[in-house]
Amino acid sequence: MKSKVFPFLFILIALIACNRNSNDRLSTDLVNNPNSADTSVSSDNLPIFKFENDLHDFGKVIEGEKLTYSFKFKNIGKSDLVISAANATCGCTVPDFPREPIRPGVEGMITITFNTKGKMGFQHKTITLVANTQPNNYVLTVKATVNSPENN
Repeated sequence: MKSKVFPFLFILIALIACNRNSNDRLSTDLVNNPNSADTSVSSDNLPIFKFENDLHDFGKVIEGEKLTYSFKFKNIGKSDLVISAANATCGCTVPDFPREPIRPGVEGMITITFNTKGKMGFQHKTITLVANTQPNNYVLTVKATVNSPENN
């Protein structure tokens, strides 16, 4: 009896795992990644990030605070800008980015939340954006000096 149950459970788990909802993933149909083996792609028509700034210093903060900052940008290129990922250096830094294409001339925001709980001293966190730009990675930085609540 047990020998029949285990294969059935394994197949059931595999089917459930493979049937994930793909609505939260970006369609690859929208992404034209210029970094390809095909060198005939012209960079003249690509989207271009233009950030007001790519570094934010929170200054001196108290350990345990949740800090938020929004980096404002504009697509100054000639085609839709698609951000496919935003990866932070650690789990204490969470990026929120637009999931829809940003049309040429349109502004957008990348909001960063940095949780200082368990952090002390100088903190330097980077967020790498992956987009259909040239180059396809863009790095944003937040920093802070985290002090103990007892020292303030």
